[in-house]
Order: sequence, then C-alpha cells, then structure tokens
Amino acid sequence: MKKILVCLTAFGMALTSNASDLLDDICDGRYLSNSGQVTTFRSMNDGERYTRLSPDGRALLAYQYRNDLKPDTLFSINTVKDYPFEDIAGYTLSPDENWVLLYAKPQKRYRHSFSAEYYLYNRQKRRLEALSEYGAQEAPLFSPDSRYVAFGRSNNLFMKKLDYGTEIAITKDGAAGKISNGIPDWLYEEEFGVTRCFAWSPDSRLLAYLKFDEREVEEHHMQLFALGNDAERPAYPSLQSFKYPRPGGKNPKVSVCVYEDFYKSNKVIQLDKSEEDSYIPHMQWTNSSDQLAVFRLNRNQNRLDLFLSNPRSTVSRLVLNQTDKHYVDYRNALNTYFTRDGRYFITLSEEDGYRHIHQYELNGTLHKKLSAGAWDVTRLYGCDEESGKLFYQAAAESPLRRDVYVLDLKKGRSQRLSDGKGTHQAAFNSRFTLFSDHSSSLHEPDRIVLRDQRGRSLRVLEEDEEVLSRFKQLALPQKEFFSFTTADSVKLNGWILRPSEKSHEKGSPLLLVQYGGPASQQVLDRWSIGWEYYLVQQGYAVACVDGRGTGARGSEFRRLSYGRLGFLESRDQQEAARYLASLPYIDSDRIGIWGWSYGGFVSLMSMSSGSPRFKAGIAIAPVTDWRLYDSAYTERYMKRPQENPRGYAESSLLGRAGSLQGSLLLIHGTADDNVHLQHSLSYAEALTKAGKEFDMQLYTDKNHSLTGSETRRHLYRRMYRFLKEKL
Repeated sequence: MKKILVCLTAFGMALTSNASDLLDDICDGRYLSNSGQVTTFRSMNDGERYTRLSPDGRALLAYQYRNDLKPDTLFSINTVKDYPFEDIAGYTLSPDENWVLLYAKPQKRYRHSFSAEYYLYNRQKRRLEALSEYGAQEAPLFSPDSRYVAFGRSNNLFMKKLDYGTEIAITKDGAAGKISNGIPDWLYEEEFGVTRCFAWSPDSRLLAYLKFDEREVEEHHMQLFALGNDAERPAYPSLQSFKYPRPGGKNPKVSVCVYEDFYKSNKVIQLDKSEEDSYIPHMQWTNSSDQLAVFRLNRNQNRLDLFLSNPRSTVSRLVLNQTDKHYVDYRNALNTYFTRDGRYFITLSEEDGYRHIHQYELNGTLHKKLSAGAWDVTRLYGCDEESGKLFYQAAAESPLRRDVYVLDLKKGRSQRLSDGKGTHQAAFNSRFTLFSDHSSSLHEPDRIVLRDQRGRSLRVLEEDEEVLSRFKQLALPQKEFFSFTTADSVKLNGWILRPSEKSHEKGSPLLLVQYGGPASQQVLDRWSIGWEYYLVQQGYAVACVDGRGTGARGSEFRRLSYGRLGFLESRDQQEAARYLASLPYIDSDRIGIWGWSYGGFVSLMSMSSGSPRFKAGIAIAPVTDWRLYDSAYTERYMKRPQENPRGYAESSLLGRAGSLQGSLLLIHGTADDNVHLQHSLSYAEALTKAGKEFDMQLYTDKNHSLTGSETRRHLYRRMYRFLKEKL
C-alpha cells in the first residue's frame, strides 16, 4: 500500500506532449522533472567517478564527479556484435568492475519485480554472453569476489560461475504457488518493499536466502478480458491467479536458508520457535561470513527481533528486540549498519517517541544514543569509519522538509550538509567523501548538486531550467503552505492552490486531495505538478491536509489511527473542510474531496460521517472493507480480525453505505492486484441496496496505478467532467 503515494502526483510516463490542453500536458508528464533519479548516480570504486546510462540508452558511461570532461565508455551497443536489443533498460557493475550485467525489455511479475534476459559483458575481453540459456532471470546478484552471479528463475535459485561459464541449480523444490526460493511472494514485495531475498556472504562462499512456502495461502483469481488486438482477442477471458493472504488467514511460512557451494548443501537457520507465525522483513551479513543478521517481526508486528546466526551450525542468538504497544516499523531494520571491527551495530529505534539513531554493542547492549530531539530520522546512509562520520537524512528542521546530515561520532555533534530548503536525498560515493544532493522544493524542480563531506557545493550536476521555464510561462498560482488547529486541539499542516481571481460571487469551489495512510505524507516541500494546477486554472481552489497518522511528527502521532483506520483521518479532513470554508475566497457550499487507494477509503469515510460537509467526492481503487485487503499491511495497523472485530466492523464502508452524502464517482481498474475490484463492486452493491445513486468508471485490465497515456488522459478528463457537473 505504501508505494501508492506516487499515484497522486505522477500522471504519465512521457516527458513531452504536443497537446495544447493543460490537463493533457500534465497527464503526459510535461511538467515532471527531467532530472535522473539520485540512485542513478552509482559510484565507482575509486570514488572519483560515477556511472550512468547515456541519454539514448545505448551506452554505459563513466563520468567524473568533479568536472564535466567527456565521459569514458564502459559499454556501448554500437561496438558489440549481435547485441539482441535496441537499448539498455538497466545494468549492474561487478564489485571488481570488470563485468557489466545488462538487460532490456523487462517483463513485470508484480508491481516492482520483473524478469528479463540478462547479458554479461567482460570489459577486459570485450566479450558479451547470455547470463543463462534456459529462460529469463530475476534479480541477479554478483558475489563480492566477482566470480559468481546468483539469480532466480521459476521459483528456484541458480548460480553462474564466471570463471568456467557453467550454471548450477542452488534449489530445485520451487514451484509456482507452492515454494519460492529467494524471490519474494506478492505480500513481501508489496508490503516490505523487496524484490530480492538472497545475499552473498563477504567471502563469497555462502548464499543466504529466504524460502517462501505458500501452499496454505488462499489464492486470488483475477479475470483479464481484452488481451491482444481485435483479431487476436480470445472469445473467453483468461484467469490470473496468485497467492494473496488476507487478515486473520494463513500467511506464507518463511524460513532462512544458507547454501554452501563447496559442499553443495542447503541448511535452514534455526530461530527460536516462540514466533513461528512471523515475518522476516530483512536479513544482511555482518562484516563476518560467520554471522548473518536476521530480523523477525511477529504476526502483529509489535515486536522486532534481531538474531545473529551462524550459517554453518545454524544456531542463532537473540541480541535485540524492539517492542511497541501498537507496531514497530520494519524499516528500522533496513537502516542497520555493522562496524568493520565487529564490535557494534547502528540502527534506528523509536523507543523515545521519535525515530533516532542508536549504537549497540554486538551483544545487544545499548552503547550510545547518537541522535535525539522532537524530530524523526528518516534514513541512515552509512558510515565513513576512517573519519568517524555517520551520514543520515532527517526531518529535523520541519516535518515538511528533508535534509542530509553528518554526525561526528567522536565529538557527538551533527551538522546539516544540505541547505535547509525543500526536500533532499543523497547518493554517496564509495568513500563517503562526496555525495550528489538531489533536491526539489514547492517552487523549484529537481536539482542535483555535488557536495563534499562538509556539505560544500562543488558543482551542479543536473538541473531542470527548461521545465521550470515552461511551467512559469503558464503564469498559474503557486502552492502555499498553511496550518490550522482542529476542534481536537491538533495542529495540522497543509498546502493550498487558489485562483488568482474569484470565479464566483460566493468564492471558489474547493477540492480536497489527500492520501492519509499511516506514516504517509503529501504535504512536503517538493516539486509536484498534478492536475490541481489544471483545476485552479478552471476556477477551483485545491488543498491538501495531512491528518493524524501521517509521517515525520513522531511515533505517537503516526500511531493515532491504530486499531480504527479511517476515523481520525476522515475527521481531520472534515475539520480541514470546516476551516477552509471559513476563508473568504471559498464557497462553503461547494466543497469536494478525492483520493486514491487509502485516499479513496478516507474520501468515502469522510462522506459517510453523517455530516454533509462534502457536496461531491471521487474514490479511486478504495479499500472498502479491511477484511479484504492483505494481511501484512492491515494487521500492522488493525491486528487480526479475531483480536479486533469491532475495529474491523467500524472501519468497513460496506455498513456505512446508507450514510453516504454527496455525489460520488467510484473508479477502479479491473486487473488491480493490490486493492481488488471486489472492494468497489462490494461497495457498489451496498450503495444499491441502500438506494444511493452514484457514478462508476471501470478501466479494463488496468492495475492499481491505472497506467498508460490514453488511460490517464481519460481518467482525469472523466474526473473533471464529474466535478464540473456535481461541484
């Protein structure tokens, strides 16, 4: 569910459009930033160069960090005979940088994972060869010594030995819908953000991996209707089936395994059996091949255990656990660093009410709290142990912003490395002496600046003056931040876009946009050009308010919605509407609300509160009953239905259909593997039984994101027509 936030701002894939209509331009991404993602700046071993694909996608180039000299070509399609593709979709360099692993034309499995035909290019011998001849591969990974590549295929793991050009099977028991080795199931990919669940030991002799046993998990069946063109379209729809665990039901059983190539053996790591029904959201090797760090969450996700496991004896010892009366954020585990001397590890904890950096001895004894304050650390980048400096991202200046910081471990002092304006994320070079600072703000598109370890600006690597100039030519109003205090004495943050001139005697109609899911944020100082700018051009005011349960305001604020999803979130949207209705330029009788996914759920909850605050609303792919959503996300915030039956009943929209007030447009893709069409169809049936009229729009064979230029254009035109008629 967490990945859905991009749906509120990303309105197409193309970067240019010839359309004169502003809405089509926005849908086509004309005002999205052209700057590359910060993660595309991949440092080389020398720390002085980084790699990126060429603009035409036909070559892999090495650039100098400190100057703009002509880049070196590491690989080019033009110089290789019989390269099977027209361009390069992605690449990986081996640790010794002698091999380049390339792929093109990826085939999506779920929303993020994919398979592809991978090719290995030896830079010394200038030779290109297929990674495997036996079918597409998934998530390949070089060993630290660059002699092996592990990869997934058909639910099993394989190894390519580069010295000999041979391929061996690591596992053989994989089968679709039953056993998957190293490649996550739908649940882990969606809710724990992983597409690869295997890792090499530092000495390259062992491969740790997760084994997923899905045999007891219930299947979801989804019809696909319009495959192929008219001549090829089948007479009957096809059926796509996959395992999808729901709250209170059977989850996949996950075990940690280790493969040792010398003995061709697979062993299962032994964890204590106190929490057999649990998750393994993360595992990583320490700096020793004799220690594998395994993180385990219990089923209710209110306890996160860290085990150190011996891969050969399979014996594990519990060294740390984080507990919370509500839930522990699994992302704390992802931000863990083990020191090279084997004495300490550094990780994130929320035990003081905010997410901060803690240093522990390897036995789990707290050594030192490295950060403190009424603000959240949002990411741990890593550590330069030679200089004793730790780098991280935090919302220390404001929950609306993100900055990059350095902590001097010897002196215990932190320093901000970015400029304190907007939202910043960093990609450090291999030596932590330089980093690319990727930033944007409400009024400035993406900009990437090279900075040194002290935060000094060295040069601009990329900026988007063309996008900014193009947008400024529209002469549209600008977003403004605001805050207000609710009747519950809670201060909430928001942004608003209002027409430069009044379009109506009583003021402008207002549309609230929100997402509202736990730990999410929409009110951020970052560049985001969505259809709200088209609406303001048409005379609407548009506002967004982050209610209770959203992020960067401490753990207590994030957990306020626990156990009763939708109650406080919808109350805060009603409070936002009340506050904004009091402003002289808003028509208080013409207020609407819309949202996508969790935001669609909050929209419907807000319209079903018994207070006629909203004249119209739009819900795209909404969750309408949490019993129908997946187990990991729902139980994190609601426990299991067996433990919280009242919370599930009161958070269900199916029993609230008769309370819906205002005009409604309900939208869903028929091939949504995340929030299934069943949610909207069940709610439509409940509305029908309650005698409620509503509009509905389905998009055939479209997933949760409703992607595709034609689909996006149709979607936003459809929503605008609805607002024009109903609001």
